[in-house]
Amino acid sequence: MDFSSTLRQLSKAQKPPRGVSVYARFVNRPAGRLLAAAAYRIGLSPNHVTAVSALITFAGLSATALLTPSHLLGQCVALALLLGFALDSADGQLARLHRSTSLSGEWLDHVVDCAKLLGVHAAVLISFYRFFDLPGPALLLPVLFQFAAVLLFFGGILTEQLRRQRGDVSAGPVPVPSAVRGVALLPVDYGLLCLSFLFLGSQKLFLAVYVVLLAAHVVLLPAFLAKWLRQLA
Repeated sequence: MDFSSTLRQLSKAQKPPRGVSVYARFVNRPAGRLLAAAAYRIGLSPNHVTAVSALITFAGLSATALLTPSHLLGQCVALALLLGFALDSADGQLARLHRSTSLSGEWLDHVVDCAKLLGVHAAVLISFYRFFDLPGPALLLPVLFQFAAVLLFFGGILTEQLRRQRGDVSAGPVPVPSAVRGVALLPVDYGLLCLSFLFLGSQKLFLAVYVVLLAAHVVLLPAFLAKWLRQLA
């Protein structure tokens, strides 16, 4: 298949657009589709794409932890994280195109995703400690953010797996996703966290954006946990 034909096939192999933010639906998945088509054309496997996603992401996180914050660094880190996130969408799309989805591939994808969440807040913590003029208690912010983000990720993945095991996932028509819900999910979308690094060169602005995203996670976490518990009860 040529590139355009590959894109058309990928468009037919998309996940249902429910339960995702408008960024994931309208930006990250389409970007992942383009990357998946490119990966297919050069013969990469889904696991190769997952590995490239991890390498690019952790290169950006290493730069965050080791280099003095600046506007240029923030732009480079944001680009690396966003590209890694798009590649994370591409690996699943490529697997569906190949009709080669597997438990091992899904496991690798989720393990890398979890490592990214742990790594991004660890990198922010190191950057805060080394380069930011902050009071000691402020260093707890990345720790709290990491806790909330990883718990949200794990709770969502586990709920999906348990519902799939119980046969709750319907094969019928997928309802039209709510635009309001898609916008409401933006503050807990990993893509928005990636974009926040554009402000890394300004200590006050980056800290303010980071705290706002942290607050959104802390507020929404109990709501998500209660919802998932009701679904499984």
